[in-house]
Amino acid sequence: MSLDNIQLPPLVVADLFKNVLIDLKTTEQVIQNQSNTSLAYLGNNNKQICIVVNEEDAVYLKEDELSFLLGILAACKLSMADIALINYTKNKPTYTVLKEEIKATIVLLFGVAPGTIDLPLAFPFYQLQKYNNQQYLYAPHLKELMSNKEEKTKLWNSLKIVFSLG
Repeated sequence: MSLDNIQLPPLVVADLFKNVLIDLKTTEQVIQNQSNTSLAYLGNNNKQICIVVNEEDAVYLKEDELSFLLGILAACKLSMADIALINYTKNKPTYTVLKEEIKATIVLLFGVAPGTIDLPLAFPFYQLQKYNNQQYLYAPHLKELMSNKEEKTKLWNSLKIVFSLG
């Protein structure tokens, strides 16, 4: 008998995969976390890392962009529990709101220019900028990063500094 042709009954398969990789209860927890803030965000914000995106066609991000972001977070040894993902289109937060309500110490802007959140300074992509006891990193929209290896490398080099990665 070859191991390539083993067929398991559905009951055995269900028992093998009773634990899922995606926590379906996360959405309920996120909604509960938002009760003390006027901003709608995805994640638990455990490490006060705020990621601001600009996506008109989704509540937070499209599925492929969210997958890409999750990959970035995993490479930085972070998860959705560590961050607050905010869609600028739906909330229009300012940097002071991010500081006061989210208590963000690190703010990553993907496709959202610093001036858009009323930050009183301008800086180019991938330049780390400290202001108001927060660290900012401005990068192109996630959709642009997904298809451009050179830009991904620039982002990664900046993220290694922000999160003190080897």
